[in-house]
Amino acid sequence: MAGDADRCDPPGLSADTLVIACGVVAALHVGKLPPALPVLRDALGVSLVQAGFLLSVVQAAGMVLALALGLGVARLGLRRSLITGLLILAAASVAGSVAQGAAGLLLGRAAEGVGFLLVSLSAPALIRALVPPQRLSLRMGLWGTYMPTGMALALLIGPMVMARWGWQAWWLGLGLLAVAMAAWAWWVLGWDDAGTSPLRATAQPNTAWTGVLRQTLGRRGPWWVALAFGAYSSQWITVVGFLPTIYADAGVSQGTAGLLTALAAAVNIIGNVMAGRLLHRGRPPVLLLLIGFTTMGLTAFAAFGLPEATTATGRYTAVLAFSAVGGLIPGTLFALAVRVAPHDQAVPAVVGWTLQCSALGQFIGPPIAAWWTSHHGGWSQTWVTTASAAAMGLLLALALGRTLKRTLVRAAEPALKR
Repeated sequence: MAGDADRCDPPGLSADTLVIACGVVAALHVGKLPPALPVLRDALGVSLVQAGFLLSVVQAAGMVLALALGLGVARLGLRRSLITGLLILAAASVAGSVAQGAAGLLLGRAAEGVGFLLVSLSAPALIRALVPPQRLSLRMGLWGTYMPTGMALALLIGPMVMARWGWQAWWLGLGLLAVAMAAWAWWVLGWDDAGTSPLRATAQPNTAWTGVLRQTLGRRGPWWVALAFGAYSSQWITVVGFLPTIYADAGVSQGTAGLLTALAAAVNIIGNVMAGRLLHRGRPPVLLLLIGFTTMGLTAFAAFGLPEATTATGRYTAVLAFSAVGGLIPGTLFALAVRVAPHDQAVPAVVGWTLQCSALGQFIGPPIAAWWTSHHGGWSQTWVTTASAAAMGLLLALALGRTLKRTLVRAAEPALKR
């Protein structure tokens, strides 16, 4: 890539690992809200349904713009998109720190969604360009940890910062962190993708955005991957996002609730890393998806649907299993999103479509769960919405398996004819 000759990896940190770190910083901005919800409900009078939209509005940009931005990211430049996204996150977070009500927070969260989207769209394609093919599944599995890592750090650090300095300092501090990460990414990665970029070197002749759009949406693989991601994300953000509020309603202290939720988010990393390793060893991706969705459905019922028959420890163990085994799903789907792209230049578009459906799931999941629990007996009914999404994910995983099988058969036909 242009500029690589006069730049080097920071000591102990490869360039692709720095890209993953940028994703973690972006995820911190998504994860900063859940531990702040009890504080915001008291300080600003935010209702439960408004809290649901605050959790999900950060995904509004992805729900509307992810595919369109994915088509433009490769032309704008992967590195430019990454750095610009971090700067947008910084500006929106600093502006949100002076919000006086739910409306101001909603606007700031929507702007943060744009920044988060630019980072999330550019990073997988950058990783693909930076690592050799034989290591791609492992690195994409590691990339899948960016969201749970950011969420866990936010849930762990956020309550401590807010207890001492208030929620405004939490917003301001993360804004400054995004500025620092943008500067680091510019220093190490550079700004320009022109010249010897692997994405350009291996691009297909038809790279007009209309052609990439047609090639991306004209295949079943990107559809099944994207919809399955939406089914997964709606469950995970609902359970992890509302967990601090559930514990606060149960009388658990803010610090303890943050710690318990941080651990629930962090164990998701286990599944993501295991997905990369299992795919690297040749395990069928559909099998990993089936295990993940089945476990999420069953453990959500165990955690929320049996409040009188299960101890608090048992319910929390079910939440940990929900997140840990569920982590197999994003790690697998990120690897498949890169694999089902028709060519290198279509990778951001496929990732964009995946993130658009993921954002849709995250946008509608928390408000639906909040409405359902408000009208149907409280948090014990949360499992109904999450298990429904898990059942949808199972059907999509089976459809994806059939599509992948047909793709392998078609790829083998020329060799058989010879």
